[in-house]
Amino acid sequence: MTLPALRPIVVCLGSVVMDHTFHVQEVVQPPSKNRATSYALGAGGLAANASIAVSRLGGDCIFWGRVGDDLNGTPLLEALAAQGVNVAHCRRAPHARTPVSAVLVDPVGERSIFAYRGDNLGTDPAWLPLHLLDTARAFLCDPRWPEGSAAALDYARARGIPTVIDGEKSETRILLDLIPRVDHAVFSQPGLGNYAPGLKPVDALRKAIADGCKVAAVTRGEKGTLWMTAEDPTPRVTPAFRVQATNTTGAGDVFHGAYALAVAEGQPVDRAMRFASAAGGLRARDGATPDRAMLEQLLLEQPV
Repeated sequence: MTLPALRPIVVCLGSVVMDHTFHVQEVVQPPSKNRATSYALGAGGLAANASIAVSRLGGDCIFWGRVGDDLNGTPLLEALAAQGVNVAHCRRAPHARTPVSAVLVDPVGERSIFAYRGDNLGTDPAWLPLHLLDTARAFLCDPRWPEGSAAALDYARARGIPTVIDGEKSETRILLDLIPRVDHAVFSQPGLGNYAPGLKPVDALRKAIADGCKVAAVTRGEKGTLWMTAEDPTPRVTPAFRVQATNTTGAGDVFHGAYALAVAEGQPVDRAMRFASAAGGLRARDGATPDRAMLEQLLLEQPV
């Protein structure tokens, strides 16, 4: 697999968060006072991490997100820009608080996240420069700002632009509203459970297909990704790559960004799933978003 001649444009919309990451020996129940072995400050959030993945893996990414005019807002957007993400059209909401999170990572790479989703960021999507989607080869969103996601998804569908959603854990009503607007619904396991409470995973994916999706999938960590298409609703599994995880934070987000880029490049679904799985595996292994050369190397080292 080689890079396309031109870097396709992918627009990503959704959450951006200032992540405070602490590596700890164990996540201790409170009340307690404990020592971290290391600390990092950086950009996080579902769509923001996906945006970085798009940029590092060979796409041109335009990110639409909301931050406050507090001490975290501008540095957060600067951190994204340093990764090659276009943040020129993000909103700095006046008198608002930027989302932040504390991420506790244990020695085997599992994490606990304490998230604050911000205040007064605004929900009205009227400021979005939706016309920029006309230049895009794919659009990705998450459910954290449903009003913005709905507006962009509807615009993209009307113009035949492929769309992807990170079906992360969210309110059932939000997922029920957004999923029928999307071409590619890629859920986490908790997100799929919120979307279709009480249904087995295969039946929940079939519901997404019946609701109008062309592709429905659920990421399952070491068990691989379960997916199906509207053209062929036979359940398929893309195996996970064999890696030693050191930090699983953001691995699912990177999977989604890589998948959206694969869609923008015109990769068939089976290759797009494998491409995204490799990206997510490398993120879990290294705690950092891979570049295209690293991903291509893993694909060669672990062939189908």
